[in-house]
Amino acid sequence: MSSPSPSSFLGLKSPERPKAPRTRAATWSHRETLDFLALWGEEGIQAQLSRCHRNADVYQWISERMAEKGYFRDEDQCRTKGKDLKKSYKQAKLHDGLARQRCRFFHELDAILGGGDPPGGAPWCQVVIKEESDPELDPEQDLQEEDYAWTQVDNNSDLDPQGEPSSLAAAAASSSSSSSSPQVLHHEDGVAPILHHHLHHHAVKEEKSPGREESGPLRGGVVPYLYPPEEARMDSPPRDSLQPPLLRHEPRAQPDAPWRPGLSRRAFPRPRTLMSTREKLAHLRNRRKRPRDDKFDELVRDIRTHFREREKLFQGLWEDEKAQREKDRRLWAAEMDWIRQMWAKSQKEREAAGEGREKGGSPLVKEETWNLCKDLDGDLPKDTSVQEPLLLKAWLESHSRSFGHFVDGEWLKPGGRETYATKNPTTGEHLATTLQGNGEDVKVAVGAAMKAFQTWGQQPGHVRARHLYNVARTIQKHQRLLSLLESLDGGKLLREARDGDLPLVVRHFYHYAGWAQLMEVEMKDWKPLGAVAVLIPRNFPLLTLAWKVCPALAMGNTVVVKPASSTRLTALLLAEVCAQAGLPPGVFNVITGDQALGEALASHPGLDKVAFAGSAEAGRSLRRATAGTGKKLSLQLGGKSPFIVFDSADLDSAVDGLVDAIWLNRGQAHNVGSQLLLQESIAKDFIQRLKHRMGQLRVGDSLDKAVDLGVLGDEEQRDAIESLVAEARAEGAEIFQTCAALPSSGSFYPPTLITGVYTTSRCVREELFGPVLVALTFRTAKEAVALGNGSPYGLVASVWTETLPLALEVAHCLQVGTVWINGLNMLDAASAFGGCKESGFGRDGGKESLYEYVRPNWQLRPGHITVDISYKTFATSQGAEMPPIPGEKRVLHSTASDLEGNIPSVDRTYKLYYGGAQKRPDSMSSRAVLDHTGKILAYVADGSIKDIRNAVEAAHKATAGWAKQTAHTRAQILYYLAENLELRRAEVASQLEALTGAEKEEALREVDLSIQRLFHWAAYSDKYGGVVQETVLYGASLLFREPLGVVGIACPDEQPLLSFISLLAPAVVRGNCVVMVPSERYPLPALDFYQVLDTSDVPGGVVNIISGNRDLLSRGLAEHQDVQAMWYFGSKEGSAFVEWASSGNLKRTWVNYGAKGRCWSNLWEGAGEELLHQATQCKSVWMPMGDIFAN
Repeated sequence: MSSPSPSSFLGLKSPERPKAPRTRAATWSHRETLDFLALWGEEGIQAQLSRCHRNADVYQWISERMAEKGYFRDEDQCRTKGKDLKKSYKQAKLHDGLARQRCRFFHELDAILGGGDPPGGAPWCQVVIKEESDPELDPEQDLQEEDYAWTQVDNNSDLDPQGEPSSLAAAAASSSSSSSSPQVLHHEDGVAPILHHHLHHHAVKEEKSPGREESGPLRGGVVPYLYPPEEARMDSPPRDSLQPPLLRHEPRAQPDAPWRPGLSRRAFPRPRTLMSTREKLAHLRNRRKRPRDDKFDELVRDIRTHFREREKLFQGLWEDEKAQREKDRRLWAAEMDWIRQMWAKSQKEREAAGEGREKGGSPLVKEETWNLCKDLDGDLPKDTSVQEPLLLKAWLESHSRSFGHFVDGEWLKPGGRETYATKNPTTGEHLATTLQGNGEDVKVAVGAAMKAFQTWGQQPGHVRARHLYNVARTIQKHQRLLSLLESLDGGKLLREARDGDLPLVVRHFYHYAGWAQLMEVEMKDWKPLGAVAVLIPRNFPLLTLAWKVCPALAMGNTVVVKPASSTRLTALLLAEVCAQAGLPPGVFNVITGDQALGEALASHPGLDKVAFAGSAEAGRSLRRATAGTGKKLSLQLGGKSPFIVFDSADLDSAVDGLVDAIWLNRGQAHNVGSQLLLQESIAKDFIQRLKHRMGQLRVGDSLDKAVDLGVLGDEEQRDAIESLVAEARAEGAEIFQTCAALPSSGSFYPPTLITGVYTTSRCVREELFGPVLVALTFRTAKEAVALGNGSPYGLVASVWTETLPLALEVAHCLQVGTVWINGLNMLDAASAFGGCKESGFGRDGGKESLYEYVRPNWQLRPGHITVDISYKTFATSQGAEMPPIPGEKRVLHSTASDLEGNIPSVDRTYKLYYGGAQKRPDSMSSRAVLDHTGKILAYVADGSIKDIRNAVEAAHKATAGWAKQTAHTRAQILYYLAENLELRRAEVASQLEALTGAEKEEALREVDLSIQRLFHWAAYSDKYGGVVQETVLYGASLLFREPLGVVGIACPDEQPLLSFISLLAPAVVRGNCVVMVPSERYPLPALDFYQVLDTSDVPGGVVNIISGNRDLLSRGLAEHQDVQAMWYFGSKEGSAFVEWASSGNLKRTWVNYGAKGRCWSNLWEGAGEELLHQATQCKSVWMPMGDIFAN
């Protein structure tokens, strides 16, 4: 459909203008476009285009005027053309751009609004810009404004002699700088306005039309020249055949002269191509617009009036909306007051009934309460706002508001225990009392779990799946009670617990019921651990419990749960629900107590696994407490999550997402976006929108469904937040807090925004764990990634941009466990969730969480390991063994290298290898390597802590480049290593035979297995990259298996070459850089291997080999802050120290606790899935959809 012209909006034409049939009346002409621009004004156009929030807004008024005339336009077409117009306007730079750019904008606007004139003629006329003539051809250049005038000529006037070609068409064709083909000129109704020229001193001048109303010239001086269409349609002869046209002399028009419609004039025919640049610029400055119709003034006034009316309408609607919101708020407050009054009244009635019952009164109230709590599965009254507190009270009263431990399927209340009063953090109301357990209670609970494991772990997967399914169904029956107790127990908002946490808890039990069913198929090479201790925090007590308990039960483990001190009731209620669902006794146990009880539980020798969620400091303490005990450990710790907003993001959606993120659960969540990173170009606008949105947040009672923030956990947490905010204020930061009144009672804290801080401030580095947001700015995406990775934490991140490639690249570069793109807090049971760096290790959710609660089938239970060492003095020296002394009998002497024996052999010194080169040790000493008979076979470099630091630095430099190499490239390098090792097969086998005393066939077999192992891991290079997680989200949830970074590996003495290759290959092929400590007893095969590395295109720093004392070098790797993981295969003392020292930066560890049962020649033990799991870490990337269909 063609576009309407402004002339179609003018209504009936004036009788003075001749009427003629139009071939396409709904077409915008270039002339009309310029008239529109002239009357509307460039400033008005710029203001309109600048405030367009949608592309179709530019055409809103056009569409309305079109509807009056019967024209209609598709909305998508309006949006597209509006976008093109805005883009063209930005490129034109109308205020300070060149004239050529301005003309291009006019032409593009003409093409957007109409698309050109039809061949059969068009309304009005075309425009040709008159340009100043060349000084040599036209010497008189100082022409005044009065030298130019308008006139109108008759279409039948003889403008050119018969047979004389006209050059007007050529001039018209050159008027549009953006068009490559000549435009055909037309006129309307046989009459076309044309300029009247005089030949005065060889200068062409233009007459004014005094009968028309003069309006101000268009900015930039637009001077249109109009030509009749007949001559424009004539075929123009070649340029060299054009003759100088004749100009007709006439007296200059006077200012008061009337409009003369019948005069025949000749226009200056000089083509534009003959004009100089100075000539063109001069004409651009002297352009003028033709007179316009009065009807067009009315159109402009209508447009402006229309916009003013729209602004008034929107303002009125906004005022009405604010008034309605205030009215709703008052109504809701009045309703809540009425509910509280009814609740108080009901309590008084029950108290009075209780007193009457004691005196022989009627027991009606008691019967009503008993019937309510007797069967919680029944239908509840519809007025839940009143009955939900009654429901909770019924459950509490059924236990006399006093709870003990839930062990072995029953309540346990041992005597002589202290009690703890659980209160509603909002009102301070007493809810119940619980026990403070001690070591005896831990023994009873762990004993019950170990006893139940004997039968539960042997149950078929289908039986466990049935039990978990029944638990999920029972939770759904009591979902209302659980959500209410979750809100009152910890201060969480009722709507968050009801709409967010409880559905996710149910989803976890359903999901892991499926994994229990599939264990014999998907996890057939794994077996359960045993009894598992689960320590949960106070911010998400029920959801975190489901994260830990569901995969443990699905794999056949039994659990002992220790909830947080201040949020105990939900765990106890869930234990009762599980017992009601038929879960066997002892499978799920709950004990309550303080922090000392948690430490006693974690150190119990009967446990095989500890799953912890809490603060980083508590995680470090737990890592030290469990070091060397043989227990598996998974940590979900704190986070300083970056919330990155680019200038290409939808700012309104980003503001809403940020509000939902940082003030989720009162800001007391490790996965909230507490660190806001804004691109500088949008920082000011975004902060203004955010402050406006913060002003609408409400703080109050957690049971109020209209409240956005509830109460903090306790006064200590509030004091800690206030001290950090006060410190930031003292450093010069700007603090913004909402002015809403806080409740008089309770540990409430207002939503707070901190801007203008340094990256070294405590509020930037440390986790605030409250409703406080810290904002920083960045310029480029690389700077945003650097700021996001600058935190010691690495839990989650959120990236907001409409550019998908940018979002994916930033998500790949961020060192976190979960990345949400254009969203936040998207969680599901099928998606892995966890952190890296100081946010812990291990995953919850998905199949990845199953590996935290199983061990390989071949591996035996470590049992209780007792280690008596001093961690401060362990492995601080080279050892008691002295290096060999020259002259000693066992020292190896040089041997002859020829048959006569008179030429000595060349001495060979084994050096260290790091950074792609051989290096001498910093200690400048060597250590002897003995063969199987005790004779010295060679000397190797004796590495030190300084050599470890140099090797880690070289590995760190190579990490980024090696991780970005394609999987195919890494595979080719491993194939190349196998090829070069094959060439030295006999030499390496001979060395193994002399070193270890193995038979020749056994030595050759070890070399062949090493080559086979390289092929095995090269094949896995591009087959373990990740999966698509099937979540409940309408979108994509991707799981990427990424490298850890720098990995330190201490190799065992068994099968020195094969074990070295079996540990090196999976780490390197998955993109890690390694610092290898070869076998302390047999290091020669590993040191000879660096000659293979040099000839196999391995980049420098990817593989680094440091020989020496295993425990000393492992101490340096375990304590190094830039090592992300440590694998140790040595003594049980060394294993304990590695786990203890790793608490510094909470690196991942993999140790053998001194066991020597691993057979490296076995494919499952030496090259199984366990090595892939240890060599990678998971990252979940969420990408929601919803542009076509709603999410």
